[in-house]
Amino acid sequence: MNSNIKRLCLQLIKYIVASIVMMWLVFWYISGSPYGLPRFVVTYYVATQKFMTPISKATLFDGMLKGLIASLGEPHSVYLDAEDLETMKEHTSGTYAGVGMVLGHGPKGLEAVSVIDDQPAYKAGIKSGDHIVSIDGVDTSSMTIEESAAKIRGNAGTDVTIVVERDNQLLTYTVTREEIVLPTVKSKMLTDHIGYIRISQFAEHTADDFKTQYDQLRSEGMTSLVLDLRDNPGGLLNSAQDIASIIMPEGTLVSFTTRDNEKRNYVSEGKNPALPMVVLINKGSASASEIIAGAIQDRKLGTILGTNSYGKGTVQSVYPNFEQEGIKITIAKYHTPNDRVIDGTGIQPDVVLELPKGTSPSGNITDIQIQKAIELLK
Repeated sequence: MNSNIKRLCLQLIKYIVASIVMMWLVFWYISGSPYGLPRFVVTYYVATQKFMTPISKATLFDGMLKGLIASLGEPHSVYLDAEDLETMKEHTSGTYAGVGMVLGHGPKGLEAVSVIDDQPAYKAGIKSGDHIVSIDGVDTSSMTIEESAAKIRGNAGTDVTIVVERDNQLLTYTVTREEIVLPTVKSKMLTDHIGYIRISQFAEHTADDFKTQYDQLRSEGMTSLVLDLRDNPGGLLNSAQDIASIIMPEGTLVSFTTRDNEKRNYVSEGKNPALPMVVLINKGSASASEIIAGAIQDRKLGTILGTNSYGKGTVQSVYPNFEQEGIKITIAKYHTPNDRVIDGTGIQPDVVLELPKGTSPSGNITDIQIQKAIELLK
């Protein structure tokens, strides 16, 4: 009997030692250091036992996952909890509750990349390019884009106080949140033969709306086009590709190569004869907007007019995880048809023309950039 107990104890000790060795090897592998496991154990012990107030294990574990992706040091790669993932889906659907502003990283930190026309932030006076200093009194210097966006969002009818820096001045805005339902495409005839289409975002239904309005303008006599992508933060690549297929001949739109040397090439299908075009861009034009502008510029299909674009030229994919969470991660940099990489530099217009200080893109004939576009197309 005693020998059986001894044998059982020895077997148990072997299993425990084997498990510890296995854990040690796993942590060595994922940390790149033989001290991976002890470092984790000490850190976990201090966080759970020595912090001034108890923190749930779920909170600590979520923090580790978010910290893992944050350590990549790339602002567009983030771990998305269930709420973040749902919010991202709402934004690409074109319907959500908030102030109508797209955030990004600028030279000074958090920045309003794009302030969407006729939405609460726009009506309050916030402008694209404003450095966002604080949200409801909380400094943004250590916030991620997702954390900042979550703080700005809220129930419709409630207020959020946003302090921005513009031209070395601090400005405070109290913005009332609304249900944002974005009509992402607007159009009209500027002259008897020059049409105007404004795209505010590349959302799920943008391409369908664009085709409807493009066909309508063609029926009204449009023979040339002003495409307004100012303050358009981008959106869905497949939406931009569908629109490119309407306005551009068959050919390359954009390409990228992943770390596994998988090359992906997106093309325009050339569904209609190409019209003479002027494309309007500014600092708020990013991502998919820059893809369209870059392809038109490289393929000499039109004139790019305005000011330098934002320079967001990276590709993100969202990988699902358990518990309705996800990982948004940057997998490559975009290449324009002429193999230009625009990340961090943006699209330089063919014709540089700034709006007068203190004015915003209007879409009206009084807008000097639209006036110049008409001049170029005549």
